[in-house]
Amino acid sequence: MDMDGVLVREEHLIPGADVFVSELRENGIGFMVLTNNSIYTPRDLRARLKRSGLDIPEESIWTSALATARFLKEQRPGGSAYVVGESGLTTALHGIGYVLTDRDPDYVVLGETRTYSFEAITRAIRLVESGARFIATNPDEKGPSREGSLPATGAVAALIERATGRAPYYVGKPNPLMMRSALRALGAHSESTVMIGDRMDTDVRSGLEAGLQTLLVLSGISGRQTAELFPYRPTKVLDSVADLVGRTRDPFGEQSAEEAQHV
Repeated sequence: MDMDGVLVREEHLIPGADVFVSELRENGIGFMVLTNNSIYTPRDLRARLKRSGLDIPEESIWTSALATARFLKEQRPGGSAYVVGESGLTTALHGIGYVLTDRDPDYVVLGETRTYSFEAITRAIRLVESGARFIATNPDEKGPSREGSLPATGAVAALIERATGRAPYYVGKPNPLMMRSALRALGAHSESTVMIGDRMDTDVRSGLEAGLQTLLVLSGISGRQTAELFPYRPTKVLDSVADLVGRTRDPFGEQSAEEAQHV
């Protein structure tokens, strides 16, 4: 399941989310909380969720930074990268044995940060021009703040792409690669897993392309009218995860308990 808009909204618990998670545990249903935000480590996110009233273990949190690190480890083990991002991304790359450098790196890896530096972006552009491969954690163009929208990874990636003529490879949602890496981390199979999200363009699309059934909740970004604009549809639309309380083993009203083993 996605995190923002599904379990919390602006660091406030979405009503019923705690009961829903408790019921998953009581029924022995494995779950993974996903986020395209690469700023925070799973430990940071666990603390943030705990302040909201949800106790989610670190191993049940999967970020675009972790997915990016796993991708790079498989592509080029023991490589090097110039990183524009925060501790969530640098910690993940250090964890796979990558060297972070601004001198002839194998990759330029762009992630989320609230303090994008013109100097860092300029350095990234020059390194990509010199032959570094261009990776971005996620394609989200903007993110929310109390003052309004903030430019996010996708917007800055577009700037670098325009300057270099080199498009990045996005690892995070809606790339089904992130969904599949989360499935492996969970030890689950797509046929017995459901994706719950609040965005049609990332959550539902990535779930669909990874072969999962999908649940769109209206507690976040997408509304019923928004959902109708897309050429694909979720398996089911709900107001929030609170609607799943009492139905976690049978979220569609047509599956057996054995078929709904993972959310």
